[in-house]
Amino acid sequence: MIFADKLIELRKRSGWSQEDLAEQMGVTRQSVSKWEGAQSVPELEKILQLARIFGVSTDYLLKDELETAEAVGAIPAEDAPKLRRISLAEAQQFLALKLASAKWMALGVLLCVLSPVCLLFLGAINSQYPKRLSENAAGGIGMVVMILIVAAAVAIFIANSSKLSAFDYLETENIETEYGVTGLVKEQQALYKDTHTHLNIIGAAACVGSLLPLFGGIIFSENTLFLVAMLALTFLIAGIGAAIFTYNGTIWGSFERLLEEGEYSRREKRGKGVLSAFSTAYWMAVTAIFLAISLPTNSWQYSWVIWAVAGVLYPAVLCIIKAIGNRKK
Repeated sequence: MIFADKLIELRKRSGWSQEDLAEQMGVTRQSVSKWEGAQSVPELEKILQLARIFGVSTDYLLKDELETAEAVGAIPAEDAPKLRRISLAEAQQFLALKLASAKWMALGVLLCVLSPVCLLFLGAINSQYPKRLSENAAGGIGMVVMILIVAAAVAIFIANSSKLSAFDYLETENIETEYGVTGLVKEQQALYKDTHTHLNIIGAAACVGSLLPLFGGIIFSENTLFLVAMLALTFLIAGIGAAIFTYNGTIWGSFERLLEEGEYSRREKRGKGVLSAFSTAYWMAVTAIFLAISLPTNSWQYSWVIWAVAGVLYPAVLCIIKAIGNRKK
């Protein structure tokens, strides 16, 4: 076993993220990442420091032929926390499933964003031609179409979640990987890194630029149908941006799950329970507010905005909760 794999195993056995080890060592997280990726080897002083931190000898760290830490005076294996072990075949299967599901998840998000467009068009037709389409017909047909589109999106989400349910533990449990897994994942992550950056740029540009058609419609025309068409184009561009973020995040997140980095580091996993409970309570509250406003007033053509506002606020509230949690830690 090479030094990089030994370092990963010792770090995970201690329950530390790369950030935690970097803090202990007085180096950057990037330095630890390079050590674990076999891109560089720490200086002798750092090797000695690692040996002291993990309770192993320098021989164990530096000699590839020494496979087990307990053979050289490290902490006995039975005293170490039991971790779920990920084989190379399991890692490859997980990455393949996430790659396949990324496109479907992106489509589901796009459908959710576009779901109210039909309702908006029918409302505009009713406003401009009330004799051709009654308000009740416009609202009823629009709601049926919106529900069908959202149902299709939900079906996509459930189907993909079911396919990946065997790997749910990667979000909550600490893991250790067999020899070769970390190297494989890091290699694929490095190959995808440029694409990840480019897609983030495109997604951000689409989300920011999505308002241009709406502003253009307001400036150049007062026709209701034209304004709704520009609003629909705004939804489409914003939906494409959201779909790109979803696709990109799904693939990048698969790497982070196996490497226990970013949102899936051991420190973050410890707070998953709180965030999960908050998410459930948040969306139940949003649903209650939506129904409380829509049912008495029958203003379904306007109340859908509650979901859009809730979706925008959700990541901001999550960031605040995480910041408070990190401050307490």
